[in-house]
Order: sequence, then C-alpha cells, then structure tokens
Amino acid sequence: MARARTKPRLRSTFAVVVAVAAALGGATAVTPMAQAAPAAVGSITPLSPELEAIRAAEATRIYGDPAIRPLAERKTGLISLGDSEISGEGVGNYDPATNTASNQCHRSPDAAIHRTGIPADLTFNVACSGGYTGNIRIGGSKQYADELVQSDSLAVKARNTKIKMVLLVAGANDDLQFGPVMTDCVTRWVLSQGTCEPKYGPGWQSRVDGLKPKVEATVADLKTVMRDAGYADSDYKLVVMGYPSPIGPDFNDNPSFPGKLPGGCAGYDSDASWGRNYAVPTFEKGMREAARTSGALFLDNSRLFHGHEVCMEDTWARGLYLDLGDHFPWDENTARQSFHPNYRGHGAFASCLTQLYDSGLREASCADPASTGTPVLQAGAWDDLYKPLKNAATGTCLDTFGGSSANETKVVGWDCHGGRNQGWWYDTARKSVHVELTHDRCLDAPGAAYGAGTALIIWNCHGGANQQFVRDGATLRPAAAPGMCLTLSAAKDPLRLQPCNGAANQRFV
Repeated sequence: MARARTKPRLRSTFAVVVAVAAALGGATAVTPMAQAAPAAVGSITPLSPELEAIRAAEATRIYGDPAIRPLAERKTGLISLGDSEISGEGVGNYDPATNTASNQCHRSPDAAIHRTGIPADLTFNVACSGGYTGNIRIGGSKQYADELVQSDSLAVKARNTKIKMVLLVAGANDDLQFGPVMTDCVTRWVLSQGTCEPKYGPGWQSRVDGLKPKVEATVADLKTVMRDAGYADSDYKLVVMGYPSPIGPDFNDNPSFPGKLPGGCAGYDSDASWGRNYAVPTFEKGMREAARTSGALFLDNSRLFHGHEVCMEDTWARGLYLDLGDHFPWDENTARQSFHPNYRGHGAFASCLTQLYDSGLREASCADPASTGTPVLQAGAWDDLYKPLKNAATGTCLDTFGGSSANETKVVGWDCHGGRNQGWWYDTARKSVHVELTHDRCLDAPGAAYGAGTALIIWNCHGGANQQFVRDGATLRPAAAPGMCLTLSAAKDPLRLQPCNGAANQRFV
C-alpha cells in the first residue's frame, strides 16, 4: 500500500489553537447488554446471523470454503483491540477504508501487531482511533457504521483462526480522557493561560480509579468471547499493554532541539514533567491493577519512550501535527495524529510484545536502557524495581538536585521523601544505575574521572564504562575503579568518589 502523502503543517498560533482544541475527542459511556453464560470449553456458541454471515465470508477468503475448522487445523493468528495507541494512529500510513470522512479508525499496516516476531499466519488489527471500552465490550456500541463492535470482530476471528495472542490497549478514552487533557494543556500554553497541572492533578487519581473496573470488565468480556469460540483460557495469551509517556521535560538536552512548535513538543515544561512523573505512572499503575485483577498478562510500557519522546533524539512519537490536506479549514480530526507512536514507536511495541510472549512472564516492563534503540524486557513492573538509596551514616537519600533530570544534574544527599528523584534501579545486566524520573538518565562519573573527590552526576544513559558500577554488598563502586566507593560525607553533600574504607557513609541500604 502506498504511504500517505506528507501533509503541510501550520504553525501560526491561531491555527494551532483552533486545530488542537478540536483534536482527540472523547466518548460517552455505554451500558453493556446482559451476557449469556459462557459455553463449556471446546464447544462453540453459534453467532448471530449477521456475524455468522461475516464469519463465513471471511473463512471463504482464508480457506476457500465457509466451514469452521477444528482448532488444530486452522491458520494461526494474532489480534489487537483498543484505541489509537495501538491502531496505528500517528504512523501516517493508513488503510484507506479507515481514513475517510466517515471512518477515522486510522489502522496502519505498520501497527505493532503486524510486526512482532511471534510466529503466526495471520495478524488482525481491529483497534480504532478514539475507541473506548464501550466500543470493545460485549453488547457495546459500534464506533462507526461500517465497523463491528471490537469484541464481535474477535468472535469472528477466533472461530476462523487459532488465536495465539489477544492484545488489549484501552482505557485512555474512558474516565481519563487523556487526549482532551493533553489538548487542553497544549492550548493553554499557546494562549499563555498558565499550566494545566493545577486543573487536572487533584482529580487524576479518581479518573484512574474510574477506568479500572471498565478495563477489568473488558478483559472479562474478551475471555467470554474466547470461551464461546471454544478456547480454554490456557489456549492463548491475553495481554493488557500500558501506555508510554510521549513527552518529557528534557528536550533541551537534545543537541538538535528544533524548538517547541517546529519539533511539536508544545506545552509548559512543568506540565511535561507532571505528565511524565505523575500522570502517566498513575495511569500505568491503574492499568496494572486492572490486569492483575482480571487475570491478564501485563506489559508496562510507561518508560519505553524515555529518551525517545517528542523533540528528543530518535523520537518514537509524533509531535503536534496538523493535517490540513484532508481537514481544511479545521475539524475535530485536524490534529488527532498528534502525540501518538510513530513507525519506530510501533516497532518498539512489537519488540516488547515478542519478548513478553516468549518470556513466559505474567508481568513485565520494557524500556531502552542504554539509548541503543533496542527495547529490553525486564521481569516485573517498574513500580516494584525502583528503590531509594539511603546512606547508612547520614540517614539521607540519594537525590537528583531540585528534582531535575537534565544532563549534568548533580546527585546529593537529601531528606528522604519518596519522590521519583530519589528512586533508583540497578540494572545488573548492564551495571547501570537509573534514576526513577526517566529511564534515560544514569549515574555517571563525568569525563570518566575516578579520582578522590569526583562528584557524580546523571547523564544520558549510553552504557559506557563511566556509567558502570558494581554493587558490592551495601557499597557501589565504579567498575573501572573498584577501589573507589560512592561516598556521602555529610547529610546533604554532593555524592563523591572516595577510596573505599568500610565507613558507614559509603554504605547505601
């Protein structure tokens, strides 16, 4: 399929405000219809006449006749359901049928489900931009007239193929209304109306609390669909995937930073910090709880785009983008492609999904730990991995000064408060120490200097020798200078290297 033509971008303040204010619209709730009792494992519940006709036609296209085959005789398949995060919105290469005035699902052949390394004969993407759980659940509402409810699409595919993985990415368009919130934050910056954090921060947790039962119910419905199609729960993997943070505050560290509007990272710096440090992690924690409660596998991608955010080097997300070619003068679809994973972002999703599928883990996290462009899977969710490093002598915790994650931020001792600038994770495979604020900043001996008194900083993670440390009991030592230890001489002093002497101020617990 030919790629969509490049659209012109408009950068005047008026155009940005009008287009962004209309972008990323939300949806209203729907009450699902009552569900029938699930069928016994192995038996297949008949579909409605409408769906059976669709199924038979699809089976004929796949096999040459409309029969439902035994599971072992079918082609294998993977399927993704959900919203714009996984449909392909932002890639810019859309199935023409999903890029019309009457259908804006924006499904792309470059979406993650089509690019995994999981062996499968067929891959299906029924996710739709703007979708919410009411467009997915049994008895839910069609998003567009020519679309099926997504669970109905799953029911058809599950009878025609042997589904190996069901991927669900949903929740952002329910109570959270993530798109409209981001739109408002950008608009407030353009109009100099002040930051959006005070407006949304106090109620953010309650929004997350509201979406959790809807995601849980959606997972339950998908399991029912699969059981009705004759599957046991162990016959396939049902994965709930979380959302990455598309924007962060560290774009000024990019040596090629093009500026906010040209780079598409419009918004106040403090709002970018709030989104990365609170809004997305809180959302991710809610999704994790929903997956655990409903018995789904969970992939924590909250840190996957760290170092690859909009306006950063090798960005994995599309910034503010105004599509004026098909939406002129402006309508609700003008800016809907903004702040979504781009081609490289979907490639990262695909890599993480492949690793999760092959790992046998029920819960895992994915990120790019050394800015190589290659995602790496880690067992467990990020919430469990980051811990404070408390000095045994001073009782203070290692802290990135001022809560900053910019390059060259000094590391100091400070009163322990549990903030993300005091959370640290030691990557045993790479011997790197990451700060919780961003997976893209590592503890660093600047200039590869290991002499007594060298002050430690954080810097872009790169895997070099001056970012490798050995955890020896309660001490941390540069791998290149194991006779030197990280030392906190006084409660709020900078963290420095000093010859190892066994003192309490060189121990971190």
